[in-house]
Amino acid sequence: MTAPRVRFSEVPNVGSLNRRTILAGAAGLTAASALARARSTTAAEPSLADFKIVNDRIKQSVIYWCFKPMPVETLAAGAARLGLKSVELVPPSDWPILAKHGLICAITPSHGFVKGFAHKEEHAECLDTLRKNIDATSDAGFPSIITFSGMRRGLAEDEGMANMVAGLKQIVGYAEKKKVTICLEMLNSRVNIEMKGHPDYMCDKIEWAVEVCKQVGSPRMKVLFDIYHVQIMEGDIISRIKQFHEYIGHYHTAGVPGRNELDDTQELSYAPIMRAIAETGYQGYVGQEFIPKYADPLASLAQAARLCDV
Repeated sequence: MTAPRVRFSEVPNVGSLNRRTILAGAAGLTAASALARARSTTAAEPSLADFKIVNDRIKQSVIYWCFKPMPVETLAAGAARLGLKSVELVPPSDWPILAKHGLICAITPSHGFVKGFAHKEEHAECLDTLRKNIDATSDAGFPSIITFSGMRRGLAEDEGMANMVAGLKQIVGYAEKKKVTICLEMLNSRVNIEMKGHPDYMCDKIEWAVEVCKQVGSPRMKVLFDIYHVQIMEGDIISRIKQFHEYIGHYHTAGVPGRNELDDTQELSYAPIMRAIAETGYQGYVGQEFIPKYADPLASLAQAARLCDV
């Protein structure tokens, strides 16, 4: 049933109010609401200055590259103060800085995402880099190392997967011996903005990444489940976490869209996602990989850490 339309002239007991006054008041409320929202999303909350992780069901980490040009020393000190456990994807030359602050490198770098195991001609270079970096990772006592598929460049998916499996089988036994987990990262191929998407990347579906791991067939071959990339390509994050959790060796975060803070300008609800991860019994690390857009990146990190401390 459609509600009857009421004219301003028909509203009883409006006193001195008229149509213009009512509309002006409504506009004022709308402007005030917009201003309050703007203030809430232009800077992290001041109360975060003294925040420290307390629940610790999720072992939190932070990725270095997206906080550049902040020095590793500054990021490590800030991460340690917040109660994070790790700064990720920094080279071995920076690992003493992490140790100084009681941190580890939860996932270490390798050959980069442009080249990878999808192409046979790139296997030798990727295997050499992985083997050297697995040695360093193992010697340091760190748990994981990253790997990538590389780009399609016209390659069919079935051929790319066969090449991936064949290449990774050549190194996974060495990773088992060294007690290091190789994590294949799935990246989105939809967003054509540098470091926010990777057009033509082969491993752009979480199911595809999991199938590679199944065919490699080792407990030391896992998926890096990047929540930001999975959301852009497929969504249904919590269902996929529950479905594939036994194949997930690491997680990354970021706000969608934009790859920025985990605040109320983006579409993902991270607290329920973190609870879902914890409920699977996951014992690994969750890396904060958003690109800070506000003036105080460490306050943004504190905000994300608090949100994920479920």
